[in-house]
Amino acid sequence: MMKKLKVAVIGCGTISRGQHIPAYINSGMAEIKYLVDDIVERAEDAAKEFGVANATNDLQAVLADPDIDAISVCTPNTTHAPISIAAMRAGKHVLCEKPAGMNYDEVLEMKQVADETNRILNIGVVNRYNTAVNKIKAIIDNGELGNVYHVYCSFRSHRSIPGLGGPFTIKAKSGGGVLIDWGVHFLDLIFYVLGEHTKARTVSGATYGELGAQIQDYTYTSMWAGPPNREGIFNVDDFITGLIRTTGPTISLNGAWAQNIGENAMFIEFLGSKAGIKLQYGGDFKIFSTKNGMLLETEAKFIKENMFEEEIKSFLVSVSENKKDRANIDHIMTTTKVLDALYESSIKGREIMV
Repeated sequence: MMKKLKVAVIGCGTISRGQHIPAYINSGMAEIKYLVDDIVERAEDAAKEFGVANATNDLQAVLADPDIDAISVCTPNTTHAPISIAAMRAGKHVLCEKPAGMNYDEVLEMKQVADETNRILNIGVVNRYNTAVNKIKAIIDNGELGNVYHVYCSFRSHRSIPGLGGPFTIKAKSGGGVLIDWGVHFLDLIFYVLGEHTKARTVSGATYGELGAQIQDYTYTSMWAGPPNREGIFNVDDFITGLIRTTGPTISLNGAWAQNIGENAMFIEFLGSKAGIKLQYGGDFKIFSTKNGMLLETEAKFIKENMFEEEIKSFLVSVSENKKDRANIDHIMTTTKVLDALYESSIKGREIMV
């Protein structure tokens, strides 16, 4: 039996209260000593809800506490790197929500500090703990799809720009729009399934911010991270399209926070020479194959684990054993390079070598 680790959760917003805090509590492997938020009332409210003893807005005091073994960083994107780096230099292990940083240079610095301090630094690439994703990875690793020559992903929604005019849509605070918010999950999932041997070679992309730019007249039915600030800023992408050439299959993508097509399309397709798989993001998948002159369609059904709870448990074991796991920052560098390259390609209007 490993001893309970003492942790602090930094940031008390939606992802923290919906996933990180409950997962730590349910793990039976950790004690949350602090909840931290710049708005101390928000930390106090969360502490009351979850029965945590200490709520504060004094991050430095928390990082100075020798009792704290690890932290979760659930704050806005612009703070991910500085908080994670400060925590590791203070001797703490870190689980940082995605995206790891605002760009590749920030992420590389985070990795270097993790190496220098011998701290565990995991990133919130939670799909690596998704049951369906791991079953697909096993199928591909076993060669059941044959030669996987192309992967297509779509992460498109009708009108779902989060908190228009606020931190999500201000590049200086978020680092980008739909690509860095949703695309990071899809691309990391794909590179995880394909395996560490698959490296990106060239990237071509184009980003658009057509609907969000109409901030005064933007029409919607619901808005997470809302309500909109009509006097705020929108200078990020609400649509992305791209093509990635790798050492294995090509990867193409279309993503939209907002589009003038009234449907959601959240899926990933793995095309192989023997069979193909279509995964509904966050859901089940189907296998398309042939046998004895027949076309077969197999719908996979299985028991699903709670991927957030599995992510937290794996992080705590990783910290306890000081052993890197599948969500360690070492394993997400390719995805980070591709995100940067897609944005660079859009700006320069040409293909980018990775």
